[in-house]
Amino acid sequence: MSSTTKVIDTNVTLVANGQHADVSPDCVADCALALQDIMRNGRVALDDSFRILTEYQNKTTPGKGNRPGDAFIKWVLQNNANPDKCDLVPLQEHPERKFESFPEDDDLEEFDSSDRVFVALSAAHPEKPEILQAADSKWLDWAVALERHGIHVKFVCREDIERFHKKKFGS
Repeated sequence: MSSTTKVIDTNVTLVANGQHADVSPDCVADCALALQDIMRNGRVALDDSFRILTEYQNKTTPGKGNRPGDAFIKWVLQNNANPDKCDLVPLQEHPERKFESFPEDDDLEEFDSSDRVFVALSAAHPEKPEILQAADSKWLDWAVALERHGIHVKFVCREDIERFHKKKFGS
């Protein structure tokens, strides 16, 4: 992986922690390695209102830091004010799209409200960092539309996510 800034979907931390029963052992390992790489060599983007950081903490135990996802959240908590490790990006609210920077696109109208913050963050960041996604198969359906807006999704567990998508949607 490179040392560029990344947006990390919460499910990457949960998969790395072994908190997703249906993923393969390779997926767990790949998520853990992706988070370790960011801690060693990379940077993370967060919204400046800490919506994402709050979500991370609601689903993990960073105080213990025993699992890879928890260790990553602990690292983010320790480094969120360090501009060498973290970019804090302001997000403006929007009445329909939730965030001003979330793309106005008919193909994204059904995009999960709770996940819009990751897209809005990438879109609002000057570098439009890629979003690391582990296990939410609906993102496969939205990836092409997001690409039209310069937002790239990296599927850390491509085989797993395609298997989930086929099971859930039959395609």
